[in-house]
Amino acid sequence: MVDNQSENDDEERTNSAQSFDLDLDEVVLDDEPDGDNQGLFDDLLDSEPIFENKEVLRPSYTPHELPHRKEQINKMATILVAALRGETPSNILIYGKTGTGKTASAKFVSQELESTSQKYSVPCDVEYINCEVTDTQYRVLAQLANKFIDKNEELIDERLTEYEALREDIEDDSGDISDNVGDVPDNGKASEAPANTTGTTSPLDDTEFDSVDELDDRIEELRQDREEMEQVPMTGWPTDRVYSVFFEAVDYRERVVVIMLDEIDKLVEKSGDDTLYNLSRMNSELSNSRVSIMGISNDLKFTDFLDPRVKSSLGEEEIVFPPYDANQLRDILQHRADVAFKPDALTDDVIPLCAAFAAQEHGDARRALDLLRTAGELAERDQQDRILEEHVRQAQDKIELDRVVEVVRTLPTQSKLVLFSTILLEKNGVHNINTGEVYNIYKSLCEEIDADVLTQRRVTDLISELDMLGIVNAVVVSKGRYGRTKEISLSVPIEETEAVLMSDSRIGDIEDVQPFVQARFDN
Repeated sequence: MVDNQSENDDEERTNSAQSFDLDLDEVVLDDEPDGDNQGLFDDLLDSEPIFENKEVLRPSYTPHELPHRKEQINKMATILVAALRGETPSNILIYGKTGTGKTASAKFVSQELESTSQKYSVPCDVEYINCEVTDTQYRVLAQLANKFIDKNEELIDERLTEYEALREDIEDDSGDISDNVGDVPDNGKASEAPANTTGTTSPLDDTEFDSVDELDDRIEELRQDREEMEQVPMTGWPTDRVYSVFFEAVDYRERVVVIMLDEIDKLVEKSGDDTLYNLSRMNSELSNSRVSIMGISNDLKFTDFLDPRVKSSLGEEEIVFPPYDANQLRDILQHRADVAFKPDALTDDVIPLCAAFAAQEHGDARRALDLLRTAGELAERDQQDRILEEHVRQAQDKIELDRVVEVVRTLPTQSKLVLFSTILLEKNGVHNINTGEVYNIYKSLCEEIDADVLTQRRVTDLISELDMLGIVNAVVVSKGRYGRTKEISLSVPIEETEAVLMSDSRIGDIEDVQPFVQARFDN
């Protein structure tokens, strides 16, 4: 019996080996190069793309025409036209919710301003700063200083090239000048001769220089300016020094400067109003240039926190951008879709649906464009030749999930702990969660990671903030003689939200905490 079993085992091993050899041969044969084999990306490249120019649907794109913003654009233009006359434009504050065309309109007007200034040879520079990224006084001043230093160096290089070429023409022409004027003493001072002492043409004619010495002095002066210019490091200098370098860089030549501060409320929130105070007071000290500020904000009340002197000088002109309605969003989407997609790439209900979804989000054109672009990307991944209504609905779900992930990721630690407490309760089958239950779990989590424990009143405030963000749904209910409490439920997917929370290093270290659920009293 044992011998038969052994023989069977040997036979199975032999068959298995033969089978393995056969499989290995097949694998090796499959790996041999074959011109007909499709690579990883070949199938994807073979499919016909839906997009003609996807960049048109991105927030960074500045269109050549902005539907339904003519009034605001014209108002900006009437204020900034002073720059083309060499005058100082009034400072402008632009208000409006996200996606109402503030930044796109301001950039459009700025591009028109710069192109017109070049057309009429009027020195005018527009500099854009995103204060959500560059959010301290040091960084704002350093970034502006370096931009103007680059412009000054470019100007110096152009002038040096021009003047050095002029100097060479003078040297080439010196033989003819010597013949016409007569003998020049051989003392190395031929350059002291006047620009033109005879009726002959001199290279210095029709220039700003009366003599070669004056030209040489100017060339040397430009070389010294070029050597003295130094880029500001992003950290390490005293703020006073950075401001001084920025001031000198701006005032190096005659020009009108428009400084566009996008998300200006973020700068004030992070660093106070010192930056705005310094910028708004510069014109009283500048000799050659003039500065105007254009601030863009989503917060209509941020000026309430400004120093009265800053507020009065900064808000000389105010422009409000109202939200778009569904019909206006439809026009904007159609305008972009004509350029972004191949012909007949959209079904008739795609643009109205995108506009309807975005209109629910306070008329956010950026949201509408994101929806349309994401729907197109999803259709391409499905290798469809047209975008359908189902792609728009899938895009809506995807964008909403991405928004939730970003909001949760950027929450303060205390808010994350409150949210994590709610998730633990729901995962343990608790429904209609009340504030006391959340607070008990929250205290345990704080002890686990050695965090400060807030009062229950403050935790209630954090729950209200999460409710405002749309992460939880908190409803105040009466419990009769037991008083009133908030019943809390999650408004976001549990698994995805928990994954984002666990990516936080502090929360990720928490061991499994089984919640202690209080006895609850139902009405």
